[in-house]
Amino acid sequence: MQYIAAVSGGQDSSIQQVKEMVLATNPLLESFGCAKTLRNNNSSRHGKYLELLFNAQGEPIGAQITNYLLEKGRVVGQIENERDFHIFYQFTKGAADDLKESFGLQGPEAYAITSRSNCLEVPGIDDVQDWHDTLKAMQVIGLSPQEQNDIFRMLAIILWLGNLIFEESDDGYSKVDDPGVTEFIAYLMETDAALVEKALTIRVMETQRGGRRGSVYDVPLNPIQAIAGRDALAKAIYNNLFEWIVSRVNISMKPRSAHAHLIGVLDIYGFEIFQDNSFEQLCINYVNEKLQQIFIELTLKAEQEEYVREQIKWTPIKYFNNKIVCDLIEERRPPGIFAALNDACATAHADPAAADNAFVQRLAGLSSNAHFDSRGAQFLVKHYAGDVMYNVAGMTDKNKDTLIKDLLDIVSGSGNAFLRGLFPDRPDPNSKKRPPTAGDKIKASAGALVDNLMKARPSYIRTIKPNENRSPSEYDTKAIIHQIKYLGLQENIRVRRAGFAYRNTFEKMVERNYWRYKNECAARIQRFWKNNKEGIAYAQIRDYGHQMLAGRKERRRFSLLSYRRFMGDYLDVGGKNALGEMIRNACGITKGETVHFSMRIQLLVSKLGRSSKPSPRYLVATEKAVHMVITTVHNGATQMAVERKIPLVTIKSVAMSSLRDDWVVLNLTGISEEGDPVFSCYFKTELSACLMQLTRAQISLIIAPQIEYAKKKEKKATITFQRDETVQKDDVYKSHMVRVASGEPANSVSRPPAKRKQREARPITKGKLLRAGGPTGPKPAAVSKSKPKPQAQPLPNQTTPAAAVRPPAFTSTPAAKPAPVATPAAAALKAASKAPASNRLSMAPPAPPPPPPPPPPVEEDEPEQDRYRAIYAFGGQEGEMSLEKGDVVELIEKDANGWWLVKKGSEEGWTPSNYLELIPPKPKPAKAPAPPPATRRAPPPAPGPSASAAVAAPKPKPVVPQSVTADASAKPIAVFPGIGAANGGAAPWRRSVAGDSTPEAADSRPSSSLANKPPAPAPGVKPKPPIGSKPAPPKVPGKPSVPVAKVGGGAPAAPPRPAVGGGPKAPGQMDLAAALAKRAQRMEE
Repeated sequence: MQYIAAVSGGQDSSIQQVKEMVLATNPLLESFGCAKTLRNNNSSRHGKYLELLFNAQGEPIGAQITNYLLEKGRVVGQIENERDFHIFYQFTKGAADDLKESFGLQGPEAYAITSRSNCLEVPGIDDVQDWHDTLKAMQVIGLSPQEQNDIFRMLAIILWLGNLIFEESDDGYSKVDDPGVTEFIAYLMETDAALVEKALTIRVMETQRGGRRGSVYDVPLNPIQAIAGRDALAKAIYNNLFEWIVSRVNISMKPRSAHAHLIGVLDIYGFEIFQDNSFEQLCINYVNEKLQQIFIELTLKAEQEEYVREQIKWTPIKYFNNKIVCDLIEERRPPGIFAALNDACATAHADPAAADNAFVQRLAGLSSNAHFDSRGAQFLVKHYAGDVMYNVAGMTDKNKDTLIKDLLDIVSGSGNAFLRGLFPDRPDPNSKKRPPTAGDKIKASAGALVDNLMKARPSYIRTIKPNENRSPSEYDTKAIIHQIKYLGLQENIRVRRAGFAYRNTFEKMVERNYWRYKNECAARIQRFWKNNKEGIAYAQIRDYGHQMLAGRKERRRFSLLSYRRFMGDYLDVGGKNALGEMIRNACGITKGETVHFSMRIQLLVSKLGRSSKPSPRYLVATEKAVHMVITTVHNGATQMAVERKIPLVTIKSVAMSSLRDDWVVLNLTGISEEGDPVFSCYFKTELSACLMQLTRAQISLIIAPQIEYAKKKEKKATITFQRDETVQKDDVYKSHMVRVASGEPANSVSRPPAKRKQREARPITKGKLLRAGGPTGPKPAAVSKSKPKPQAQPLPNQTTPAAAVRPPAFTSTPAAKPAPVATPAAAALKAASKAPASNRLSMAPPAPPPPPPPPPPVEEDEPEQDRYRAIYAFGGQEGEMSLEKGDVVELIEKDANGWWLVKKGSEEGWTPSNYLELIPPKPKPAKAPAPPPATRRAPPPAPGPSASAAVAAPKPKPVVPQSVTADASAKPIAVFPGIGAANGGAAPWRRSVAGDSTPEAADSRPSSSLANKPPAPAPGVKPKPPIGSKPAPPKVPGKPSVPVAKVGGGAPAAPPRPAVGGGPKAPGQMDLAAALAKRAQRMEE
C-alpha cells in the first residue's frame, strides 16, 4: 500500500488525505485484529479484503474494507506462549493517566485474559510505541475523541469481565467471588450491578403452551455455565466493536466520486495445524480450501481448458482438485460438517456436552468420504495442505454464536449509547426461524469472497516459511517441499512450462514494440484491433447470454447468426443521434451515466373494461434504472416523456417463456400500483444479460411455460404460451395467451463466424514506407528509344506506361536488308538450295512484286521470370535491393503489402513494387509441328505448262501483306500430305487423276486458294528468287494460309521436276510438305 500511495500521484489535498487514511488502516486493524502465535509474532487473526478505488487519472479516491471471521475466541483464551490481541497490551501499558483513572487500568499482568498464557513481552514488539501509532491512526481516520473514549471503555469492560470469578455455593450454584468487580463492570456499562450479577448467575426461563405464554422461572447456573455466559458476553462485545471500527473506517474512506479502476488486496490467515484444533481452525482451513479452489480454477483448470479451446496440441496435466474437501465441509445434501453441526445445535441446545455427543453421532454419516475419518471425540479431515485432527469438545457451543436473552437485556438496558449501538439486531423471541450460526456466517462470507475474486483477475503472492522456529538461518528442506506440493506450485509450473508462460495484452505488446510499428502498418493494425476488440467484447456478452439461458429457451434464427453482436445501445441514446438525444433528455440521463441498452419495445398496457394490448415504447437501461419512454403528439409536435422508471434494486427477477417468443416480464420487489412491466423485446436475451451484469447477478432468470406477474396492486395474472405453427412471423398475443411457432432448439449456440473475403492487395504509394529517392512529383511517362530490333514500346509522346502497351502483331516498316527467319521450314529450304544444280529446276523470273515489310529478327529465348526496369533510384537498407534508374531485375516473389523480392545478377532483395516497370516480353515466332516442319506463308507463283504460257500470262497484282485474325471455330489441319484435307478440299486419294498417274500429275493437288498467279518460267532459265512477304499471324486453331518463300531465307521451293525432253507439265502445284519430305530423303541417301 505504501508503494501504491507513492506512485499513484495526485497533488490534491483530498487525494493526499485518502492516501494517509489508507495507510493508517494498517496499524489500526493490526492492533485490533492481530496477535502473537507460536509461529508468528504478528499473525492476522481475521481476513481482510481491501479494495482501493481510483479515478480515471489513476489517483486514489477511496477504499473499502471487508472483514472475514475474526477469531473472537482468542479474547478469553489462548494457549501457552501466545497472546491476546495486541490492543489489550498496548492499552494496559501505554494508556495515559486519565484513561487509567477513568477505567481503572493496571498492567497486563493484573488481568486474566492477558496473563493467562504467560506471555506479556514479545521480542521486537514495543507495545507503548504501537499504542501511540494506534492513536495517531485513529486521528487520521477521523475518529472523534468521544468515539475513541467509547472504544477504550469497551476494552476496559472486556478486561474486567475476564477478572470476574465464579465459585460454587453450598447448593451447587454459582456466585460471584468479588462483588467489587461486578460493581465496576456495572459502572463501565452504565447499568445496575445487581442486574449484571443476576444475568451472569441466573437464567430466566419461560414456558409456553399452545402458543401462549406460560410460567416464568429463575434457573440458577452452575459455575461452568456462568463462565460460559461471561465469556460469550466478552467475545460478543469485542467482535461487534471490531466490526464497528471497520464500518467506521469505510465511512471515512468512502469515495466522493465514481471510481474507474479498482485494486483488491486480500490479506487472510493461512492454513493452521495445531496440537489442539477446534472450531476456529476448522473455519480458517475451510476458507483456505475455498481460496485454493479458486487458485486451481483460474490457474490449472482454466489454463488447460483454454489450450484445448484454442485447439492447441496439449497433454493434460493431472492435479488434485480440492472440491471434494470443500463439499465435505459445506455441502447441505448430503450433509457436510457444518450441516451436521447445525443439526446438533438445534436438537440438543440445552446442554453443550449433549450437543457435542449428537454432533459425533451425525459425523458417522460422513465416514464414506475418503477425506474424512471419525475417531470418537475427534475427527480427521484430509485437507490439501495436510491431515488435521479436530476436537469436538466445545464446537457446538462456539457454533451457536448467540447471547442469551438475559445478557442482551443488560446491553439494551445500558445507559451507554455506544454499547447499545454495538447490538442493533436482537433476535425475535417469537420467530420460529433458527438464527444463523457461526458456520452459516463463515460460509456466506467465504461465498461472497469467492464471488469477488472470480470477478477480478487475481495475482498470487505465495509465501513459503523456511522453518517453524522463526529463525533467519534455518532451512527445513522437508517442510519447504511439503509447502510447494500442497500449494499446487509443482502442477502450476508444469502447466506454465508446457504452455505459453508469458502472455500480455495486445496494447501492452504494441506499446513495448512500438518501434516496429512506426510506419503505416502500425496504424492499420491498431485500427483493425480497435474494431475487432469491440466485436470481441460484444461476442463475449453474447456468449454470456447463451450461458445464462442454459439451454432452457428456444431461439430465433437471427439471434444465432455468426455476425450477431450484443451492441447494447441500439438507439444511440448515449451518442449524438438526434432520436437518442431526445430520449436521453426525456429520461434525464446525466453526463456520467452510461446507457447500456436501448431499444424499441411493445409494452402490454391494460385499460379499464378492455383486454391488454401491446403499445410501442422506448426502453433505456442504465446502471441505475430501467426507463420506459412514451411518445405522444401534442398540437402537432412530438413529445417524449418517461412513463415509468424502475430502479435496478427493485427488480427481483426476469421471467421469460421456454418457447421462441419475445415476451419479457420484470418481477419487482414489494407492491407496486402499476404492477410488473410486461413487454415484447426482440433482443430479450441481450437485455437479460445486461441486467444480470448491471446487478452483478443479484436478480434471477425464470424460464417456464407460464409467466406469473403482478398486473395491479395485489392482483396476479398469468400469461400462457402455446406452440402454433400457423404463426408466420414473431408471435401473436391475445387475452393472456401468446401463440408462437417453433424455434431453434434450446441448446443451440451461435453459428461459427463466416470467413472474411480476400481483399486485393494494394501497393503502398504514399507514406513513410517509401524511402528517399522516390518520386517527388507525378510519375513521368516512359520514353521509347530507337533500337534496331522492334520491341514492345509506347509510341512517341505517349503518357501510358510501357507495361500497359500491348506489342503489335508485326512491324510494317520496310527494311533494306532484312534478316532471315530462323524457322524449321526456312532451314529446310536452305538445305534444299545447297543441293547440286542438276537437281534444281530453273524458273523464269516473275514480275517483281512491291517491296515487302522486313521480317522480325532472330530472337533468343526469353527467360521464364518476368523482368522489370527500375524507373526511379532506390536506396535500400539491410535486406533490401538498392536500384539505380534503368536497372533490370527479375521478379521472384510478390508480397501483398507492396514489396517484391527481385534478383539482380546474383543478388536478391526486397524493393517497392511501384518503383518498377514491367518489361514486355518479346514476340516469339510461331512454331509449326514436326516432322516435317510446315511453314505457313503466302503461296509462290504457280508454275505453268510452258515458257510461252508465262509470257502470255497476265501481269500479277502485287501481294499486300495483311494481318489475319485467328478463327477460333475453324478445324485443325494435318501437315502430312494424304493425312487430311488441304485448304478445305477433298483428300488427295479421293480426287480423279487426269492424264497422269504419277504423283506429279496435274490433279494430284488441289488448286491454290490464290488466283491469277504468273506462269512457270521456261526450263533451263534460272529464275530470280521471288520476294515474299512477312508471314501473317496464324489462325489458331483455324486453317492457316499457304506458306510462301522468304527473301534471303534460301532458295524457293523447287517446282515439280519436268519429264525427259522438256515436255510440258500438267497444270497444278505440288504440295510443299511433300517436296520437303522427298528432298530430305534424297539428302539422307
